[in-house]
Amino acid sequence: MSKKDQFVIEPIDSNEDCGNWNPVVQEETLKFLEFAVPSNAHKRLCEDAISILSKGISPNYSQGWQTGLVVGYVQSGKTMSFETVAALAQDNSFQMVIVITGISTNLLEQSTNRLIRDFQIDNQNLSRRWIHFKNPIDDPSTIQPIQGVLENWKNNQFANSFCPTVLITVMKNHIHLQNLVNLLKRIETQGVPVLIIDDEADQASLNTRVLQRDESTTYNRLMSLRHAIPNHTYLQYTATPQAPLLLNIIDSLSPNFIHVLDAGKGYVGGKEFFDNSSDYVCVIPPNEVPSKLNYLNQPPDSLKKAMRIFMVGVTSGLISNQNKGNRSMLVHPSHKTEQHQEYFNWVKRIFEEWKQILKLPDSDPDRQDFINDFNDAYTNLKRTVDSDIPSFDELAKLMPAAFNSTRVFEVNARKGKTPQVDWHTSYGWILVGGQAMDRGFTIEGLTVTYMPRGIGVGHADTMQQRARFFGYKEQYIGYCRLYLENETITAFRNYVDHEEHMLKELKSIQQNNQPLNDWKRVFILDSRLKPCRNQVLEFKYSHGELSGRYFVPRVILTPESIIEANRKTVEIFLSRNKYVADKDGHPDRTAIQRHEVCHKIPLSEVIENLLVKLRYSGAIDTQRHTIMLIQLSRALENNPNELCSVYKMSSGNTRERQLDDEQKGVKNLFQGESPVHPESMRGSVYPGDVHIYQKENVNIQIHYLDLFSNDNTNLMQRVPVVAIRIPSRLKLALVIQNQQK
Repeated sequence: MSKKDQFVIEPIDSNEDCGNWNPVVQEETLKFLEFAVPSNAHKRLCEDAISILSKGISPNYSQGWQTGLVVGYVQSGKTMSFETVAALAQDNSFQMVIVITGISTNLLEQSTNRLIRDFQIDNQNLSRRWIHFKNPIDDPSTIQPIQGVLENWKNNQFANSFCPTVLITVMKNHIHLQNLVNLLKRIETQGVPVLIIDDEADQASLNTRVLQRDESTTYNRLMSLRHAIPNHTYLQYTATPQAPLLLNIIDSLSPNFIHVLDAGKGYVGGKEFFDNSSDYVCVIPPNEVPSKLNYLNQPPDSLKKAMRIFMVGVTSGLISNQNKGNRSMLVHPSHKTEQHQEYFNWVKRIFEEWKQILKLPDSDPDRQDFINDFNDAYTNLKRTVDSDIPSFDELAKLMPAAFNSTRVFEVNARKGKTPQVDWHTSYGWILVGGQAMDRGFTIEGLTVTYMPRGIGVGHADTMQQRARFFGYKEQYIGYCRLYLENETITAFRNYVDHEEHMLKELKSIQQNNQPLNDWKRVFILDSRLKPCRNQVLEFKYSHGELSGRYFVPRVILTPESIIEANRKTVEIFLSRNKYVADKDGHPDRTAIQRHEVCHKIPLSEVIENLLVKLRYSGAIDTQRHTIMLIQLSRALENNPNELCSVYKMSSGNTRERQLDDEQKGVKNLFQGESPVHPESMRGSVYPGDVHIYQKENVNIQIHYLDLFSNDNTNLMQRVPVVAIRIPSRLKLALVIQNQQK
């Protein structure tokens, strides 16, 4: 069959957005889904893959670049997503797919082996749809087969079986990337459509020397790779997109489009684990958290409790799963390998001691104490595990088998190379390690995590990547426990808010088919956390929030068209409600100090009919207005019945104000206290405008100003100025970045 009349087996329409072209699902995608993916996920993965690939460069173009960012939750199936996109690319005549894997040999092997398995590349009974090269170099034995396949693609009379797609897996390492660049320069790539997938794209890919006006080595190699391929789509996959989103939008790795992956059925993430009523999170006491000031010379009790919980779960799992699959425990004490060894020695010693105690007679006091301790763990687990868990007596009989089916394993590069975990050799695993298991590392059947470490330097993306405990584990969530210190628990809870808000914003960009470059860079983020490492960001960000004080625009004298639009917006808004004289205050107040007010206006109405329609000409005002709207939107999400008090200052009469030295803002919008002297009487008649508000409400003050220049020339009349005060109870920490376009 020639590629000119390819047979479409099962086209799947995607009407979510129009994209740039229309990929179709054909044989390779269907074969991959049937072999590697649960049937209930086929439709979701196909629709995502079509939407993602359609936003890239069409394979019919001779040249062009497109950069996309694909975001999913930690451990939510991003690899399965990019495999589906790669299979769809093969179906749609992409001649080459390059997968840039993690920064370690471990992750390269993990990704490569999975692609080979899921695409059935080694299956000799299937036609050759892929030819695979791992960390290729520019030698004749590699150049010749790749060049030959690309020559076949040029001839439309050849059947598909003569035109496999070149699949390259390469470590994210400057040496291997340079080897690949050298290879591609030896091959004719003009007119060759290529898909590049950068897994864990926020790690190592970005330019860490941008502040020095230079390029870091790995970033430079990635730029060389892109320049060697005239026609390609570059997809960045990550669960922590903060750094790519905050890049200078003219950076080649700044994404042009976004796609947010929904977690599939059965996924358990931050919302489930870090709910305030969660039974899955256990606090490690401060005296059991190792530090320079708190040296531990023996294994802490919380570690032993975690191990007991885990081994009870292993025993139960062996019975219910009949020794199929895996159950794992992760001990993640520090980024320092010396501490890994210390905890590994503790865990190993405890584990072996327990195995020996299990061999003692039932009547032995040590064995009886041991069984009682495990009975406590069983009672703990039974709170969250359904009624199918076997009785404790049944578990106690099989516990020796569970210990014999479990390995204690150290995962770090202390001896030069991170060891591979052979999951097939044991049912239970207790893994002790650090950074090697932070990012991209898959831990099969993880139920118990013991992490006695704080948030470190506070990078939100790094902290979230430690959440190996998230994943598709709804079926055994009752067996899961997270042992964390208090600060880390708080940070994760706050991160959940940050992540949900960020993904909601990005999802809106995706659904409205908007350019990602137009998105305002504002995140909800705990002020104790940084979104990412600073060295990859050319433009600084700042933490901010607006509460307990008034938001007032700095630029008042704007173009007449903006003033007129705001005047019309304010007048229409005021006409919707009845305002009455504010009777609170001293009878000697002047007319300027007497206001009209309407309490209990729904905040949703104020946002919809006033705040979102206001226009500003100053960049800082626009940014702060965005922050204010995000805070108020979050308040509405938490309480749709939130109310607002709106004041017509001076009952709608105009006040005179002189412009400041920059001739854009006013020297003082707010009327001050009266009287000022004597000090004992200060503010007794009028407390000042800033004190005119209802304490627990969102408050709006609407001022009308006649503006004068420094020489008292009247510049503009009846200029509306809206001041907004958000109560402290609605405080929300945010990160803001101005992109200098």
